[in-house]
Amino acid sequence: MGGINNRTLLVIGLMLSVGIVFIFKLFILQVYDPSYKFSAESNTRRKVTQYPSRGLVYDRNGKLLVSNQAVYDVMVVPREITPFDSADFCTSLGLTIEELRDRFVDMRKKIRNRRISTYKPSVFYKQLSAESYGRFQEKLYKFKGFFVQRRTLRKYEYPNAAHVLGYVGEVGEGLLGKDRYYTQGDYVGISGIEHTYENELRGKKGVKYLLVDVYGREKGSFRDGRYDTTAVAGRNINLSLDVDLQVYGEQLMKNKIGSVVAIEPATGEILTLISSPGFDPSLLVGRARSVNFPKLSTDSLNPLFNRSVQAWYPPGSTFKPVNALIGLQEGVASADTKYPCSMGYHTRGLSVGCHSHKSPLNLPQSIQSSCNSYYCYLFRSILDNPKYKSVNEGLDAWKNFLVKFGFGYRLGSDVANEIRGFVPNANYYDKVYNKSWNSLTVISLSIGQGELLTTPLQMANMTAAIANKGSFHTPHLVKNIEDQPLDERFVKWNDTGIDSIHFEPVQEGMELAVWGQSGGTARIAKIPGVRICGKTGTAENPHGEDHSIFVAFAPKDNPKIAIAVYVENGGFGATWAAPIASLMVEKYLTDSINPSRKWLEKRMLEKDFIHGSEK
Repeated sequence: MGGINNRTLLVIGLMLSVGIVFIFKLFILQVYDPSYKFSAESNTRRKVTQYPSRGLVYDRNGKLLVSNQAVYDVMVVPREITPFDSADFCTSLGLTIEELRDRFVDMRKKIRNRRISTYKPSVFYKQLSAESYGRFQEKLYKFKGFFVQRRTLRKYEYPNAAHVLGYVGEVGEGLLGKDRYYTQGDYVGISGIEHTYENELRGKKGVKYLLVDVYGREKGSFRDGRYDTTAVAGRNINLSLDVDLQVYGEQLMKNKIGSVVAIEPATGEILTLISSPGFDPSLLVGRARSVNFPKLSTDSLNPLFNRSVQAWYPPGSTFKPVNALIGLQEGVASADTKYPCSMGYHTRGLSVGCHSHKSPLNLPQSIQSSCNSYYCYLFRSILDNPKYKSVNEGLDAWKNFLVKFGFGYRLGSDVANEIRGFVPNANYYDKVYNKSWNSLTVISLSIGQGELLTTPLQMANMTAAIANKGSFHTPHLVKNIEDQPLDERFVKWNDTGIDSIHFEPVQEGMELAVWGQSGGTARIAKIPGVRICGKTGTAENPHGEDHSIFVAFAPKDNPKIAIAVYVENGGFGATWAAPIASLMVEKYLTDSINPSRKWLEKRMLEKDFIHGSEK
C-alpha cells in the first residue's frame, strides 16, 4: 500500500480548515452573538412601535392650548390572518360587512403595489376610541393576525387660534421618501405650529418586542425587554400668544372677513394672530378630518386661508408714517415742513383727491389729518432728490428703506406659509412703462396704493418698529421651547436705517390722530387713560367696497402692544378697524372695557358683513 500523496494531504487539509471555520463560527454565534436566536424566534415575537406623546402647547401665561388623547389603531400582519367570523369582527369594531370588504380590497392592492408587506404590521383600522378598543380587545384572540396599537391624537382645548396651531395628519408619500423617521401610517404636523415645530413636538419613537402565541395573543415581553427602547415625549412649547386676547379678537371679528395681528414691540412676540373667518381646530382631528376638511376647503369664505400672512393688501394711508420717516432720513423734509392741500394734489392734469382740512399742514399734522396732498409732495421730493442721478436711483433708495422695515420679502417669522408681499423697483417700472416714467407716474405709492402690497403681519411689524423708534425683532409665535434656546433670529434686533430722532414727529402725528384737540382721523380709538398712537387707512379695492385698516401702538411711552387690523369691504379705517384695534388694546392693557365704550364694543360684536346685517 502506497504512501499518502500530496493531493490527498491537500484535500484533508482543506476539509480540516473548513471544519475549524464552521466550529469557530458556531462558537461565536452561540457564545458571543445570540442574534441568530432573535431571528429564529421571529415567528413568536411582535415588534410594536412605541409612539411618543407630542409636546404640549401653552400660551404665554401658561394656559394649556393643545394636549393629547389616546386612540388605538387596529394593526394587521397579512400572512398571519386565518379565517374568522367576519360578522363578529364587524360588530366589535362597528363596521359594516361592505366596509370590511373594502378594507381587505385596499390591503391587497397595497400589497400588490408593495406599499405594505405581508409579514410586517400595517394599519387596518385607524383611531379606535377607548370604548371600542375595550370591546374589541375582549375578542381579539379570535382574530389571528390582528393586534391593537396605542396612539395619541391632538386635543385642542379652545375652539380658537386654528391658523396659529395648525393640525396633524397622516404622513404623505413625499415625506416618507425624505425623512427616515417616518413610516406608513405615522402622523406629522401639516400646518401652523404643528408643522413649523414638528421636530420639537414629535419626540422620538421607541420599540417594544412582545412574545405572542399562535393566535397572536400577547404572552409577555420578549427576552425580558433586552431589545426594547423607550419612546421620548416631544418638547413642550409656550407660545407668545395671549389666548384671552385671541378669543376676544375672534369674537370682534366674527362675521367679518379680515385679519388682526398684535405684537409686543420689545420682543417681537406675537400676542394674537387672527384670520377671519376661522374654524375650530378640533374639526381636523382624527377621523373627523376626512369629513370636515373637504367642507372647509370648498367653503366660499375660504376659512383655511390664513389672511394674516397669505393675503396681499395695499396698506393705504397707514403707510404714510413710513414715507414721512424716509423723507426725514433723506433730508428732504423736517417736522416743520409744510405743504398745501386744495382738496387734493393737482398737477399736469392729474389729481389725487383729499378730504377737507386746514391747509397748509406740517408733518405731524399731516399724519393727524391723513393729508394725501402732503404725501404726494413729499414722495416726489424723495424720488427727485438731487443727490440721486435719476428717478430710478431715487425709487430704489426708497425701496431699500422699505426692505429694512420688513416689506417686500418674508419677515422670516415662524408663522407657517408666510408670503413676501410686493414692493416695486425701478426695473419693474422700466418694463411696465418702457423706461418712460417719472415720480408723477408712480404717485399712488405715496399714499400706500398702486402696486405696493403688504401683509397684516408686515404692517403690525412696521408699527412695532415705529413704537421702538427704529428697530424690531423678527415676529415670532414661540416664547420658549422646553430644554431648547430660542432661535437666534428672534433674539437679535433689526435696524430700519432711520435715525431714532426722526420717529418723534411721526409718533406725535399718530398720537394727534387719536388725541388731537383739533380733531384727527382716529378719534374713535381713544382709550380713557391710555395714550394710544394710531393711523387710519382705507385701501382701494377694485372688487368691491374699500378695506378698513388701522395700525396703532400703546402706550406711547414704553409701548406694550402694536397692532394692525384689516376689515375687508369695511370702508373707512375709522369705521371698523380702528374701533376693533382700540378695544383689543384696551382689553390687553387694562383687562376690561371702560363702561363709556361698551356701546362701541356692542356695535363691533354685532356687525355682520358676511350675511349683510346686524344682529
